[in-house]
Amino acid sequence: MIDWRLSRRGLLAGSLGTAAAALALADDAVRDHPSSAGLDDFIRRYMREMGAPGLTLALANRGGTVRAASFGLAGIESGTPVTPDHLFQIGSISKSFAALTLLQLREEGKVDLDRPILHYLPWLPLETNHGPVTVHHLLTHTSGLPNTLSLFLSDPAARHVQAFKPGSNFDYCNLGFEILGHLIAAADARPWPESIARRIFTPLGMTSSHASITLALRDRLAPSYKPYDENAVYPRRGRLAPVGAFVFENAAGSVASTPADMARYLRMLLNRGAGPEGRIVSEESFALFSKPYVKAPEFSPTAHYGYGVAVDELHGHTILRHTGGMVSFMSAMHVDLDAGVAAFASINAQQGYRPNPVTQYAVQRMRAEAEQKTAPEPPVLPAEFDVPDAAGYAGTYESPEGERLEVTAKEQRLSMTIAGRTFPLAPSGEGFLASDAAFRKFPFVFGRNTTDPKSVIEVAYGPRWYFNARYTGAKQFSTPPEYAAFAGQYRADSVWVGTVEVVLRKGALWLDGVTPLEPFGNGLFRVGTEPSPETAHFLSLANGKARLLKLSGIDLWRIETAG
Repeated sequence: MIDWRLSRRGLLAGSLGTAAAALALADDAVRDHPSSAGLDDFIRRYMREMGAPGLTLALANRGGTVRAASFGLAGIESGTPVTPDHLFQIGSISKSFAALTLLQLREEGKVDLDRPILHYLPWLPLETNHGPVTVHHLLTHTSGLPNTLSLFLSDPAARHVQAFKPGSNFDYCNLGFEILGHLIAAADARPWPESIARRIFTPLGMTSSHASITLALRDRLAPSYKPYDENAVYPRRGRLAPVGAFVFENAAGSVASTPADMARYLRMLLNRGAGPEGRIVSEESFALFSKPYVKAPEFSPTAHYGYGVAVDELHGHTILRHTGGMVSFMSAMHVDLDAGVAAFASINAQQGYRPNPVTQYAVQRMRAEAEQKTAPEPPVLPAEFDVPDAAGYAGTYESPEGERLEVTAKEQRLSMTIAGRTFPLAPSGEGFLASDAAFRKFPFVFGRNTTDPKSVIEVAYGPRWYFNARYTGAKQFSTPPEYAAFAGQYRADSVWVGTVEVVLRKGALWLDGVTPLEPFGNGLFRVGTEPSPETAHFLSLANGKARLLKLSGIDLWRIETAG
């Protein structure tokens, strides 16, 4: 899954993870296959530098499984290695399974992709004021609906509100695929996990895979981890905490599988819908599945989105790809349709990144072998503290209250001095992370001149704001009086959300100090900028403070205790 809620503990570009573990390797394919030469060394280095406890790997070509392997640890505390028999949660790669199932139903005349979803499921709690949402819009993330995992809200009268005309924008939407799971169930007259099992798993021989994550799978799932401190941005070598029992049944991302089973799935994709016992979908349906309908920059600058899968290009070849982010697993899939080779990898920790470098490099090596060319060099993993154009950030910054901070650059490194403390800065997903634990609650976010994007003019840390001599804008801001009631920490019971913090800065509200909240009035805000369909609604004022925050319909409750 891809979710703005991961931003607080998101990827630190090139981050080093937890203390390096012994990288054991298990393999149920030939160990000396050419694809393993050089690839294993890169995987071990990648895991050390990114802090991955364990990793599972599937490689395939059109003829079948090339390799199913595992690396590292399933149990950090016990030292138990990952094995190829462990189930890993593949997250949003599950969306391609749901899409193929719907294409089968289309072939049977049970689903029309261009019909409004409310024709099939009139009970859906949706407001579609910008136009009807079709099955096609849900498959391509162009519905205008919010990205949430809660179709049914705590308020039975509440509705998911559309933000833009369907088909006009790509905006990743897990809710859309949860709805499609209900469509599969209605059209196939059986629970959607059973449909996927019968229509995809069984004919492909994926006998170890499951379409829903249940307590019954606990003994087969690889033990997995998440950041220990979810109230801070996750650093390299950050501390991890084990994740307990987890139940999830949602067509947006609840498939659990082994590397051997995923290799069987990759083989079918490489054969454009054909399995060993016959076609999963027709050639026409696979063409619909893999058609680039809409630009999807969330995946890459060159990516488009098909049906439940991204369609990209690499060195002149068409690539099907997707990632998956779960509470405690991160996955990636890379399918080179032209070269006929594919890779899947999954990590048993949620550290903000997906193992894309592993799957892409594996595919590049297999392609080179097939073409009898020299194997490519492995990807360069960015160093923890390397900052392109570091000098552009250097200088003295001052707050309106007179507090100063100093940013210094030396070669490709940045350091900051603030409140008598000096520490290096590491690039993070939204800005920079302090190596000093006292300043790790938020990333430091730099702002640039809108008319001169190369000129850095300000820096923010949560509610704090500083500017330098190049800044020429306003330095004092009026704040709507009601905003004071909205700022604070809120926590959800949902494992997907955890804790968020709303801060006041420059007369506006910011979610986790990074994402702006744009007001609609009466305590309702847009999360991010237009056309974002995500909303924040502050409710239940008591003693001058909002006690309830609804983020795209998910309930979070104010907590007064710091940390």
